[in-house]
Amino acid sequence: MATFAYRTASDRGAGGLGGATIEAPDRATAVRELMRRGVTPTAVEQVAESGGAGGGAAVGGGGAAVRGGAWGAAMTRVEMAAFIRELATALQAGLPLVQALKTIAKQGRSQRQKAMLSHVIEQVEHGRSLADAASSWGKPFTDLTVNLMRSGEAAGRLPEVLAQAADLLDRDVKLRRSLLGATLYPMILAGLVCIAVVVIVTFIVPNVLKSLPKGAELPLPTRIVQGAAGFVATYWWLVLLMAAGALWGWTKLYAMPEFRMSFDRGLLKSPVLGRLLRDVAVARFTRTLGTLTAAGVPILQALRITKGTLGNRAMERVVDEVCEQVASGRTIADPMERSGYFPPMLVQIVNLGERSGRLDEMLAQAAGAFEEKTETSVKLFTTALPPILVVGLAVVVGFVVLSILLPLLQAQEALK
Repeated sequence: MATFAYRTASDRGAGGLGGATIEAPDRATAVRELMRRGVTPTAVEQVAESGGAGGGAAVGGGGAAVRGGAWGAAMTRVEMAAFIRELATALQAGLPLVQALKTIAKQGRSQRQKAMLSHVIEQVEHGRSLADAASSWGKPFTDLTVNLMRSGEAAGRLPEVLAQAADLLDRDVKLRRSLLGATLYPMILAGLVCIAVVVIVTFIVPNVLKSLPKGAELPLPTRIVQGAAGFVATYWWLVLLMAAGALWGWTKLYAMPEFRMSFDRGLLKSPVLGRLLRDVAVARFTRTLGTLTAAGVPILQALRITKGTLGNRAMERVVDEVCEQVASGRTIADPMERSGYFPPMLVQIVNLGERSGRLDEMLAQAAGAFEEKTETSVKLFTTALPPILVVGLAVVVGFVVLSILLPLLQAQEALK
């Protein structure tokens, strides 16, 4: 038997591993026994030699990690939010961490999810923290989720912080669904109209033109539609190549940092879409930063994590400037105000929160208001986009219909 010293989250202020020890044949057995007793260790180290091999291995071994990149994302955002919620509920009910993970793993999970949970359980049983175990797997555990786990373990508030993380993920999923719902109907409408135009130009227009007298001079709209239909019918392969080339070129161009920055700035300046994108980014910034700071994540690290949730390079550049200011000992509010992208109310809240030392509380209170504003912007976008799209498509359809009616009217006049 070997003797192992261990430290829990409540011992974080003490140096070394503390005075608590446990005897076991090896490290994994020691960790399992501690978990069975309801103790979640943050470090386990052998302090007495044993005859068995491998007793003094470094904490956190547990074999080669199977990373998420080899399997792909084992969970969607919705499934990850549900998993974090279930884990928080189990821990709040008093279950030890490993037992809670095993209980969740027994529920109806896919093979990828079972492989992910088995890896996390194995890593935790070998003495690694939940955050390190999740990080070693990779996707779908993001930096945001991992850092919240790490902060909760360090503060001894893992169940509470996991519940906050689940709330944050649920709100993000709700926001994404709102945006999808706002664009789904216009996209379906545009697709149906495009199909209708192709059918009219390809089949109806040529049949109508066959009935006209040969040699008759066609109106300009009819000649344009006839030329477009003939070109597509003859050079359809070239059209497909041009579409593929345009898509490839756009992908390459969009990957260029300077172009992406200019494009994202232009989006923020657009009348309806720009307001929606700003409101979405501000709501994510407020909620994510408030959750991270409330969980005890250092402000500089919290800002860098929050930056990745904005989805707009222009606003990410502002957060980079904020990080530089904070690293130099300055305030967060000044670069936010200079950018013009963040609303004055948020700037004042951040400024007051910094001065009073209650930044996390004030951001949490403000997040609800900004999320309600985002929902209003989504409704405005949903209301404004379909009429704009319908007008644009009506012009196209009207032009095609005009190209059909004009030669028929012309032929009718010639018969009189």
